[in-house]
Amino acid sequence: MEQDKNVARAARLDTATLSDALDKLGLNGQCYRIKPRDNGFRMAGRAWTLLYGPAGNPAGTVGDYIDDVPPGSVVVLDNGGRDNATVWGDILTEIAHRRGIAGTVIDGVCRDVAMCLKLGYPVFARDHWMRTGKDRVQVEATGVPVNIGDVRVAPGDLLRGDADGVVVIPRDFEDRVLDTAEGIEQAEEAIREAVRGGMRLDEARRQFKYHQLQTKV
Repeated sequence: MEQDKNVARAARLDTATLSDALDKLGLNGQCYRIKPRDNGFRMAGRAWTLLYGPAGNPAGTVGDYIDDVPPGSVVVLDNGGRDNATVWGDILTEIAHRRGIAGTVIDGVCRDVAMCLKLGYPVFARDHWMRTGKDRVQVEATGVPVNIGDVRVAPGDLLRGDADGVVVIPRDFEDRVLDTAEGIEQAEEAIREAVRGGMRLDEARRQFKYHQLQTKV
């Protein structure tokens, strides 16, 4: 399989740097309150999306989609921020890990956290709790734009996750965002090197325009 160059580029950057790049370009991509279940989790890949809604009568299912998700993708589950019913647990974690899926992002909660910790499979969510989503929520659609932490995510958008959370880079802007983020990273590294060489931090920041790195252009 041909490597996705922009996924690889995103994987080399942290979410804080990407967040600054999004701000500089006037883009909303920081997923509010979406956090890793373990601070060591790191993830980069393209979105495979699913939208949930309240269960009908009779209730639909929470979905049997996992075998259709391409390896390297990020499973993106919009459960409307619900914290009273889960949509991800140990069976899905085990299968996703075995299939080489990059990670899972949930606007809502997950359960069976011990399994994702054991396998090192990255799960990002608002929180975790044990109560099932069966007969409480159901799949409304797959492969549609969804909302994660007040950020719109379209199928194929680029996602990056680390200890600070998750950012979404819209496909139409990803080259600009990545170029900008790489420039910010280079400037910040130049500041560190200057300080290590004896320069005052305020002078290094002035020289490399630190306070303008994320300012909207």
